[in-house]
Amino acid sequence: MSIKQEELGTDRRQVLGRTAAAGAGALVGGSAFGALVPSFAAAKKSGGPTKGDVAIVSAAEIAEALAVTTYTNIIDNAPFFKRLPSDDQGYLQAARQEEMSHYALEKSVTGKPSPFTTFYYPPKMFADAQTTLDILVTLEDAFIAAYLVGVRNFSTPALRVTAARIMGIESDHRTLARVLAGDVSRKDGGPITKITGIQGKAERADPPNNNGYERTLGWTSITSAVTALTPFLDKTAAGKAGFDTTKGYTFKPFTPHLAESLGAFHSFAG
Repeated sequence: MSIKQEELGTDRRQVLGRTAAAGAGALVGGSAFGALVPSFAAAKKSGGPTKGDVAIVSAAEIAEALAVTTYTNIIDNAPFFKRLPSDDQGYLQAARQEEMSHYALEKSVTGKPSPFTTFYYPPKMFADAQTTLDILVTLEDAFIAAYLVGVRNFSTPALRVTAARIMGIESDHRTLARVLAGDVSRKDGGPITKITGIQGKAERADPPNNNGYERTLGWTSITSAVTALTPFLDKTAAGKAGFDTTKGYTFKPFTPHLAESLGAFHSFAG
């Protein structure tokens, strides 16, 4: 699903301002960095982390709050979820845990919760399986490209590798979201044969792994990610984008439990 940006300038600036404010205190309390994000502690000693580092982490934290909210409401509110095969349901449940783990890591860096905790979606987001999958893939497209901005722009190798590690999980999520298409029941409009992601093209769902290389979307700055996500974050921008503003969905954080401890964030060494 392609999101129009022409009329979102003022709203984007407001979102950027709140994102910047969220990261403004990220260098306070250096002991947290030493314990949880040693690369930031090392960068602090050498004059960093940079403002760009903080901006990327702050934006990523907001994106992860949106991701958690999206997966939570698919599981809790989307009728088609209960008619999916059990392994598909398991993927969505595991993805929710993984996105929450990413959020927790990034919050440990910023020292603040996400400045955005209510999110908006297009009409029928959780009622219509086609809409759900289109938007889920759209979001995962954006998350992949956003973390690739981190790979490109973070100031230390450890941070760049961490961005790549998270980006790999978002790539898994995109592929697995496309796997769901063929398993949507007839009662829910399935099987779904095409999914429209962030680039606005209806792409065949088969094969689900249809990338030879991850798509950067041409993004070289984290502001591009903020622009793309603004309609999900800001009620005014949501209305301009044709989203349903009659209902906001609240981010509800929790303690994540990953399916395999070997896949947790143990350190920058892996």
